[in-house]
Amino acid sequence: MGRADLLQKSYHDRRVLVTGHTGFKGSWLALWLAELGAHVVGYALDPRTARDNFLVSRLEDRIVDVRGDVRDFEALRKVFKEFKPEFIFHLAAQALVIKGYENPRETFDTNLGGTVNVLENCRLSDSATTIVNVTSDKCYENKEWFWGYRECDPMGGYDPYSASKGCSELISAAYAKSFFNGNRPRPSGKALATVRAGNVIGGGDWSKDRIVPDCIRFLEAGETIKVRSPYAVRPWQYVLEPLGGYLLLGAMMSEHPDIYSGPWNFGPERYSTITVGELVGLVVSEWGSGAWESTAVDNQSHEDGLLILDINKARYKLGWTPCLRVQEAVKRTVDWYRACSRDADMARVNVEQIKDYMGRMTAGQEGSMGAPA
Repeated sequence: MGRADLLQKSYHDRRVLVTGHTGFKGSWLALWLAELGAHVVGYALDPRTARDNFLVSRLEDRIVDVRGDVRDFEALRKVFKEFKPEFIFHLAAQALVIKGYENPRETFDTNLGGTVNVLENCRLSDSATTIVNVTSDKCYENKEWFWGYRECDPMGGYDPYSASKGCSELISAAYAKSFFNGNRPRPSGKALATVRAGNVIGGGDWSKDRIVPDCIRFLEAGETIKVRSPYAVRPWQYVLEPLGGYLLLGAMMSEHPDIYSGPWNFGPERYSTITVGELVGLVVSEWGSGAWESTAVDNQSHEDGLLILDINKARYKLGWTPCLRVQEAVKRTVDWYRACSRDADMARVNVEQIKDYMGRMTAGQEGSMGAPA
């Protein structure tokens, strides 16, 4: 069975909760699930800008849109009781390193307390069976090695955001061992996985202090792009790459929970791990004009200089591999922003990108399905 067929079979007519559905990755995931025929309910805060992917794609017309804070246990509980989701994808988070320095308490409250609230509601729910907690590659204790981090490597985090994602992983592991994943005398029938992705790029992200949105803002204004960490090395990947991995993992977990539960890395191939400066150069080239300059200073807040993921577990056990090189990821990303600047029909643009990627996903991975072992 091809990837597209598997995802269609697994999610069609199923009830799926996506927390953080108004955000960048959450909006793409919710739209993809809607395309697969799932009954999607989203729970999140309001979008931040009028050009956020959630708004320009008119996602509220295709899913149940609930606004709320993951720190509000009772509001979240009401969603579980009313909609009885079977699959849960938890993406709601404070997702920026710089904001973590500016407001560490909010970062920890959201990324730890929110995770506990989601998992506790899953524990209490009769419907929830397949749970995917989306954390970050920054959850690892980063020693800036030249080899990739594996799922068994220690959690850590220098800054508040990274530490909060490491803590979210530890919370998930405690819930998995105590309540889920069949590790007790009386299995709950619930499976929990955590997923860790690299630096994700794609259309619809307007967050401050993220390199691609910052590039687009400077380019639209006709100004020189300011880059604070041009020599930092990152594993760049198109937004639908890890999301396809999350969906594939959820589908496999629903059939074989004991085999596919636990932590997973979803990153690009090593040739798509390049410096921030090189990425900015690709964006400028694809845009067709512009320039950039370094604004690095000695006393700026710490950010990891090198962080690489080992994706062999997903490759060999799940049968997932990335399909796109970083150059292709940048092209699809810039195409989206250019279309948005022309006031194009972004709902159509998004669906076309999803369908195109599903074709690439199936063509690139046909026959590589991970099998229970």
